[in-house]
Amino acid sequence: MKMVITLLLASFLLINCKQQPTVAQDKAAITAVLKVQQEAWSQGDLEAFMQGYWKSDSLKFYGSKGLTYGWENTLANYKKGYPTLDHTGELQFVINDMTLIEENAYYVMGEYHLKRKVGNADGVFIIIFKRINGTWKIVADMSC
Repeated sequence: MKMVITLLLASFLLINCKQQPTVAQDKAAITAVLKVQQEAWSQGDLEAFMQGYWKSDSLKFYGSKGLTYGWENTLANYKKGYPTLDHTGELQFVINDMTLIEENAYYVMGEYHLKRKVGNADGVFIIIFKRINGTWKIVADMSC
């Protein structure tokens, strides 16, 4: 009986260990989200860029104009501030730090660089990623 219980426990642990992504896998998945965002932004596709964000009224974005709540409001602000390809330009992220906060949550610190016809723009950010329904989403963003 002890042998059966031990085998069942070992099987359970092996299955669960295989299902839990490693920190390296998490970081690679988060980096992939940022890469997709970078490409979408550089094509002027703000709605595709926003797919990296949690589509919720609880999303928080803190920028130069204060705190914005919600996915729709954040998208509206982006559309107002970056109405054309000349304004979005080409986005380049530099990731300086990515740290596990708790299971299924990381903060990412970095820089953004925009090369634009209307003038380049550079700044820094800290964003919080959370795994929601198996997908990494930004739940909070502070960019300046």
